Amino acid sequence: MSNSFDFEQFKANAIEQLKAGVPLSGKEGVLAPLLENLLNSALEGEMDSHLEGSEREWGNRRNGHMSKQVQTSMGEVTINTPRDRDGTFDPQVVRKREKILADSLADRIIGLYAIGNSTREISDILEEQFGNRISAETISSITDRVLPEIQSWKPRPLDRVYPIVWLDAVHYKVMDEKNHPVTQAIYNVLALTCEGRKELLGMYISRSEGANFWFGVLTDLQNRGVQDILIACMDGLKGFPDAIASVFPETTVQLCIVHQVRNSIKYVASKNQKEFMRDLKLVYQAVNKDAAEKALDDLEIKWGEDYPIVIKSWRDNWDRLTAYFQYSQHIRRIIYTTNTVEGYHRQLRKVTKNKGVFTSDTALEKLVYLAFTRIRKKWPQPVQNWGQTAQQLAILFPDRFRILA
Repeated sequence: MSNSFDFEQFKANAIEQLKAGVPLSGKEGVLAPLLENLLNSALEGEMDSHLEGSEREWGNRRNGHMSKQVQTSMGEVTINTPRDRDGTFDPQVVRKREKILADSLADRIIGLYAIGNSTREISDILEEQFGNRISAETISSITDRVLPEIQSWKPRPLDRVYPIVWLDAVHYKVMDEKNHPVTQAIYNVLALTCEGRKELLGMYISRSEGANFWFGVLTDLQNRGVQDILIACMDGLKGFPDAIASVFPETTVQLCIVHQVRNSIKYVASKNQKEFMRDLKLVYQAVNKDAAEKALDDLEIKWGEDYPIVIKSWRDNWDRLTAYFQYSQHIRRIIYTTNTVEGYHRQLRKVTKNKGVFTSDTALEKLVYLAFTRIRKKWPQPVQNWGQTAQQLAILFPDRFRILA
C-alpha cells in the first residue's frame, strides 16, 4: 500500500472544490481525504512502534492490511489497518471494530435516539447533515454504549432516608422469546430526597406485580442503603402494602385520591355524575378524617343503594385513602396524588410514543433510561416550598427525619 500523499495537489483540489461550493465535511467533503491520510499514517506509525524491540526479535512481522469504512464528522473515510503475523497489534487511533470515530458524532446519535428517533430516522438525519448513511445495526451498537452505564446506575448506593416516595407503572409492548408482542411494565420508584430534589431510585421491568415482586423491589432499595421511607404514595399497586409492611414497617402508605375518584365515577350513571362528584368532594376535601367519615356516611345514605360497589371500595381502602389527613395542608397537596410520578411518565411517553413494539426488554430499558437522563436535567432544584415542608416533616418525625444543616 502506498502511503504517499501529495499535499500540494490536495491543496489545489481543495481550493477548487471550495470555490465550487463543496462543503468541508460530508461524504464528498473537502477535508475527508486529508483526515483519511492522517489516520492511515498514524496507524502505520503505531505498527512501526509495535514491531520495535521484542516483537521483532520474536519474529513478528507485518502481514498486510484490513480495510473498513469509518464514519467521522468529516465524512466517511477508508481506513487501512495494518496487521501483524502474531495478531498482537492493538491499534489505538482507530480501534478494532470501531466504525464511528468522532465521539461527538456518536454522542449525537445517542442524543437523537434519546428523544425518540428511530434508527432509520437517525440514519436519514445524518445523511442529510453529513452525507453519511449509517446502518441501523451500527446505530444500535452505538446506543448500546449506554448499557454499561445502566448496569452501574441500577445498583448505585442510595440515601439512608427518603421522606416521600411515589410508585407507578408505565406499560409498553415488547417482543418475547417466541417473538410475540406482550405487555411489559416498567415500575418506577420516584422519590424526594432530604434536600427536596427528585430522584429516580430505580426502574424495574416485569409483566406482573404482587407481594413477591414488590418485596424484591423494596429489598433491593434496602440493600442499596435505604433504611427508612416516611410516606409512600401509589395507585393501588397489588401486593405493595403487605411488602412494604415487611421491609419498612413504619412507612405510611397513601393511596392516590385522584385515581380512586376516577375509578368511582366510572361506575356512576352519567346523569348522576355531576351531583355525585359534588357530594364526593365533601369526603376527600374535608378538613379532617372525622369530617371525611361523616361525609362518607352521608354519601352512603344518599347513593349507597344505587352504587354500593363504589361506596364499598372507599370503605375497604379507607385507612390508606385517608392517611393524608394526619398532615398539614402543605404536605397533603404533595402526597394525596401520584401526579408527580405520572408527570414523569408523560415525559417518557413523549419520547416512546412512536415505538410500536420494542424488540426486547433491553431495547426498552435502553430508550427509557436515555429519556430519563434528559428528564432529570430539569430536577436540580428542590421542589417548591421544600423548606416549609421539611420543617413540618422534622416536627412530625423527629426521630426519623432531620433537616440538613
